[in-house]
Amino acid sequence: MSRLKAPNFVVVMTDDQGAWARGRTMPELITPTLDELGATGLELTRFFCTSPVCSPARASLATGRMPSAHGVHDWLRSENSGVSTEGVQYLQDFETTPELLSRVGYTCAHAGKWHLGDARAAAPGFTHWYSHRDGGGEYFGAPVIENGALHTEDGYITHAITDHAADMLRQLAGGDDPFYLQVHYTAPHSPWTDGNHPREYVDLYEGCEFPSVPRLQAHEWFNWGHGDLAGAMRNPRESLAGFCASLTAVDRGVGQLLHVLEETGVREDTYVIFTSDNGFSCGHHGIWGKGNGTTPLNVWDNSILVPFIINRPGTITPRLDDALTTAASMHATVLELAGAPAPVDPLIAGESIAPRFLGNETDPDAARKDSIVIFDEYGGTRMIRTVTHKFVLRHGDAPCELYDLLADPGELCNEYNNPALNNVQHELHGQLVDWFTVHSEPRFDAFARPVTGLGQTSPVWVDADDSERYVREGVPSAPGA
Repeated sequence: MSRLKAPNFVVVMTDDQGAWARGRTMPELITPTLDELGATGLELTRFFCTSPVCSPARASLATGRMPSAHGVHDWLRSENSGVSTEGVQYLQDFETTPELLSRVGYTCAHAGKWHLGDARAAAPGFTHWYSHRDGGGEYFGAPVIENGALHTEDGYITHAITDHAADMLRQLAGGDDPFYLQVHYTAPHSPWTDGNHPREYVDLYEGCEFPSVPRLQAHEWFNWGHGDLAGAMRNPRESLAGFCASLTAVDRGVGQLLHVLEETGVREDTYVIFTSDNGFSCGHHGIWGKGNGTTPLNVWDNSILVPFIINRPGTITPRLDDALTTAASMHATVLELAGAPAPVDPLIAGESIAPRFLGNETDPDAARKDSIVIFDEYGGTRMIRTVTHKFVLRHGDAPCELYDLLADPGELCNEYNNPALNNVQHELHGQLVDWFTVHSEPRFDAFARPVTGLGQTSPVWVDADDSERYVREGVPSAPGA
């Protein structure tokens, strides 16, 4: 019997991990802990983030809203961290998951990547806080915030995040209140080479040619301006070794956290959730990168499809679930599992899917699978996806896309100008426009604003008439975080 009236949560999130990069689907990847977590839990095999880049996707997880209803539209540049400016709390107008949990008695903790604005102080709802100052970068010498002070983490940042999370977990498990701990790794985001990952992990992939990963000719939209991505396209084996090594390090960290849950006696009281912020391609579709790995920005499945596992012994029945699911549902789902009331929000984009986890649906595999529709956006790029088709609408003169996913699951043939699919295109276009009309707020909307994939420097709501202000000009030296 659980000793707590409300369950605990440990939410592990990686950075730039496509759903394909799992041990179950990529035989070369060494992640025994995550493999076991998936095999003994419920795994959603078609779980879609709301935007194919980290900061807006993370904001949607915390609020349940789409980017055009919360105002975060690109990865947030360091100008937002408070290092050289005042700093911005991008979610200050919203009731986030940890805020609502804290109101009903949860103790909330964060270890790792925040990347939703100023990280110098704990975000509302959190009482334990160890954060990467920016959101990404070198794995050794990372700038972190600990006890309200900025310092350089001399060790490997993945190990540091794990160690701080484990310390928090021991404190939380020893308390009287239920807890919510989010552990947000920067892995497997670049850089992947040049000594960024310990040899103990890289050596595991010595000589591996990664046969499951495609080596395709570069797509015509591929952005060669990103140094790490261009280097990986030219020399994929070395970058793949670093990419996988970083995930093996995460896997070891998850194992450490599960051990703490066991030794403190709270494992059966705790939902362990594993996911990633956005998808990623390592040669898939002829690109390395995510939504901003191309010009124009893309919303191909590899950029928006992410892993999702939920595991709680004795509560979650192990199985694979292939129903289309939006990451915008995470907010409402955690609140329902916690028994926390969710305020009425007319702009909420995802409903709780807790009944699917708990087996409360009469027939969880019923006709719902074919009727689910997924929406996604990245600035002036918006998408609607059903089981059978995907339609992509772009602002201005940028090309639109239409894919027949049954005949072309790899999204290789754009059918936008195919007259045989005019009726499908017209229907999806209307659904897309109608849906975003009621799931956007004008002061946060960026469909007609210049989101380029080069990073967001300030809130869109600061000055709605100065739409250029929040987009950084120029080409960054490294891919967006």
